[in-house]
Amino acid sequence: MRRYSLLTVLLMLIGSGTVLARQPASAPRNVVFILSDDHRYDFMGFHEHAPDFLETPNMDRMAAEGAHLKNAFVTTSLCSPSRASILTGQYAHRHGIVDNSSPIPPGTRFFPADLQAAGYRTAFVGKWHMGEVDDSPQPGFDRWVSFRGQGVYVNPTLNIDGERVRREGYITDLLTDYALDWLGERASDGAPFFLYLSHKAVHAEFEPADRHAGRYADVAIPYPPTMANTESNYRNKPRWVREQRYSWHGVDYAYHGQMDFDDFYRRYAESLLAVDESIGRVMDFLEAHGLAENTLVVYMGDNGFLLGEHGLIDKRNAYEESIRVPMLAWAPGFIRPGTVVDGLVRNIDVAPTILELTGATSSIPMDGQSFLDLLTGASAPGDDREFLYEYYWEHAFPHTPTTFALRGDRFKYIYYHGIWDLAELYDLQADPEERHNLIDVPAFREVAEQMRERLFDRLEAAGAMYVPMRRGSWQAAERKLHD
Repeated sequence: MRRYSLLTVLLMLIGSGTVLARQPASAPRNVVFILSDDHRYDFMGFHEHAPDFLETPNMDRMAAEGAHLKNAFVTTSLCSPSRASILTGQYAHRHGIVDNSSPIPPGTRFFPADLQAAGYRTAFVGKWHMGEVDDSPQPGFDRWVSFRGQGVYVNPTLNIDGERVRREGYITDLLTDYALDWLGERASDGAPFFLYLSHKAVHAEFEPADRHAGRYADVAIPYPPTMANTESNYRNKPRWVREQRYSWHGVDYAYHGQMDFDDFYRRYAESLLAVDESIGRVMDFLEAHGLAENTLVVYMGDNGFLLGEHGLIDKRNAYEESIRVPMLAWAPGFIRPGTVVDGLVRNIDVAPTILELTGATSSIPMDGQSFLDLLTGASAPGDDREFLYEYYWEHAFPHTPTTFALRGDRFKYIYYHGIWDLAELYDLQADPEERHNLIDVPAFREVAEQMRERLFDRLEAAGAMYVPMRRGSWQAAERKLHD
């Protein structure tokens, strides 16, 4: 049975919140940050909206023994920009990595370098996917294990501290092996550490481990109500939404017609199983080596993923399934078991949180704010939780327009740049599935106008109105990747 200090027990008994008071004596100094790819917010077995058949026992364990941050979001729902926002604490318009092929701007600094300066040992293991197809070791990390671009699920070529080595096996398992080997070294030397374990899964095209393939072959797929191709589902929707359902990112022509939606859905769920096992292996290792009581483990998705909502698959757009992500935090003796955090958390808030926990300082001008208070119970969510969302049109996937949005507790306003189409306004409390666009409803005209003004005021103040133009170099990048 886990032991707690007398102070911790008293705080648990008398606290009115759902978590312990700020930084008790057992506050951890080490951090393990686990990132998955394209994992939507409700695909965890314990989640009230999860499919009945879904099995994620280790994510369930994280939530039961730690905290579920149920209102976690990304500020750009795309791999590279979101990953850059996690590592810089900045919006995409500020860090400049606005799509999956943009190079890292010269002078960019990532927060693990600040941890190094504070005496931390640092490691990056997994998918980097910034700077086109570059997989070379990046500043800020003592240990480097990565791969080019999206990588592959089976028998990958890994860049290990600058040397490319082909490995046999399943990528999720291999990355976890490397992560645990490095943690074993830290258990021996006693140095404070930061591990960034970044999985390829569950990115399309989904390929589950052999041991998981076919696990869900016979399950019935729970189609979302907005998936049906009906006039009621597309009434007052922008034209691009209905048109996209017949494209690469739509349910009626997914991946140029090469993918059956039901198989697509099942393989997505099966590919997630190895990620869940990886999380369990990390927690078990920390406990077995006496590191659990001094380590914060955070699990997060880099962006969400639509599975039929509005007739779409993939992400990029500003709908809830695209911008919401799973987030869990586990720190025995620090986070009270079963904590549910309602406060808003964004990907740009990860860096400030880890810096505050470790006591490191940074010269990076960050847009995010630490959410450590939400884990330690020292403050309640503020009243104003409206945040900016941005996505910039890509040559490679032209189906989704440049998108700017404001997402608040109740209303979401979405504006599309460069196309003649409808803006969108949703009352998320009354219409969580975003079925009824209120943009032309007289009773909500003032709300729409005010949110539009706030959106453009914010974009202008942040210098975000200079929409980037690119030369379509993604084709050259893809050729380079396959050379």
